[in-house]
Amino acid sequence: MSTQSRYAISTAIVLIASALSFTFLDRQTALFYRALDTPPWHEVFDTITRFGQSEWYLVPGLILYVLFRKSRPTLSWTALFVFAVTAVSGIAANIVKFILGRARPGLFFQEGVYGLDWFNAAHAWTSFPSGHSATAFSVAAALVLIYPGAAPLFYGAAAIIAFSRIFLGQHYLSDVIAGSFLGIATSLILYNRYFKQRIHAPQELKP
Repeated sequence: MSTQSRYAISTAIVLIASALSFTFLDRQTALFYRALDTPPWHEVFDTITRFGQSEWYLVPGLILYVLFRKSRPTLSWTALFVFAVTAVSGIAANIVKFILGRARPGLFFQEGVYGLDWFNAAHAWTSFPSGHSATAFSVAAALVLIYPGAAPLFYGAAAIIAFSRIFLGQHYLSDVIAGSFLGIATSLILYNRYFKQRIHAPQELKP
C-alpha cells in the first residue's frame, strides 16, 4: 500500500470517527466532564492545557535553530522541525476552524446551541478541530520520529493535554480526535518530505 493510500484511509477513518462522535458522543461527554469540573481539578487541567499553546514550541524552536545551526546541526534541524510542525498544524487547524465555524461547548452549556455556522471566525465558533490537540500531537509525533524509544512519554503527555480541552469544556471529543490526527499527520508529512534526511544525515553532509 502506498503512502498516499495510507494517508487517505487514515483520514477517512478519522473523519468517520469524528462524525460519529459529533452525532452520538460529543454532547454526552461534554456534560459528563462538566459535572466533574470542580475547582481543584479545574486548576490542575488549566495548568496542563497551557502546554498545548503553540508559543511554547515556536519560540524555543526558532531560537535553538538559529543558535546551533553551525555548531550542532542535528539539534538545530530538530528544533526547526518542531517549529515547522507547530506552525503548519496550527495554520491548518485555524483554516478549518474558520471554514466550519463549529460552536464550542460553552454555547451548548449556556444556550443549547450545537452545530456549525460556516465561515464564522468568532472564538465561540472555532471548536473544530482542537488547536491545542494539534499542537500537542504534532510536537509529540515530531519527537517520536527522532526519539522513538520515548514514544509512550511523548504521546502520553500529548493525550493528557488533549484531554484537558474536553475536561475544561473548551472542545468536544470529535474536536480533539481531529486535532490530534491533524498534528500527527502534519509531522509525518513534513518529516518524510523535508526533514528526515537533514536530521539523520551523516555529520559531514550537514550544512
